[in-house]
Amino acid sequence: MPLTREHILEAALLTAKKPLSVRELRRLFDDELSHADVLKLLESLSAFWRERGLRLREVAGGWRMETAPEATPFLFKLKDEDRPKRFTRAALETLAVIAYRQPVTRGDIEEIRGVSLSPGTLRMFEERGWIETVGWRETPGRPALLGTTRQFLEDFGLKSLEDLPVPESAENAPFDLSSTRTEVEGTSESLFAPQGLTLVLETEGSKS
Repeated sequence: MPLTREHILEAALLTAKKPLSVRELRRLFDDELSHADVLKLLESLSAFWRERGLRLREVAGGWRMETAPEATPFLFKLKDEDRPKRFTRAALETLAVIAYRQPVTRGDIEEIRGVSLSPGTLRMFEERGWIETVGWRETPGRPALLGTTRQFLEDFGLKSLEDLPVPESAENAPFDLSSTRTEVEGTSESLFAPQGLTLVLETEGSKS
């Protein structure tokens, strides 16, 4: 049976190591399909995978296949090294401040959270490619201004910062992260909202 265009798109998305843009996907067909044609095929594929173990989603860098959130806890049982990175509540609060209030300086973060910030926390998020220096504030010392990256958007399943979960009230922003599936000793707790990425909260540990 000859492969359909959907089959070709599906194969490309399943084997890709990064999200693929519509422009890149059009190259599969020597640009014979229009942007709208490819989007229509992607929507059809998305509907097909919606009730299966994988999902087709659009993120900041394009379209990608990712594990269904409901399947994640089962997949972690296969290999210990596949368990998600553990983050303290303090680290997640720091990431939330940067995401919701960017661009911010280290001093801004400490002022908002009311505690000192460990340099290791920022370094950890920089190494994961989630935050970067986007400029310098024109004040004494010219402190670095921090913001999130496209990698942050992709890992958290977001097309743009506008897709961040909306806090229930302005008083709680940016710490009300209620749409996240986060594992805490086998239970779920409201934190950040990654799609296709699971964060595990450490309930104990020093603040950072």
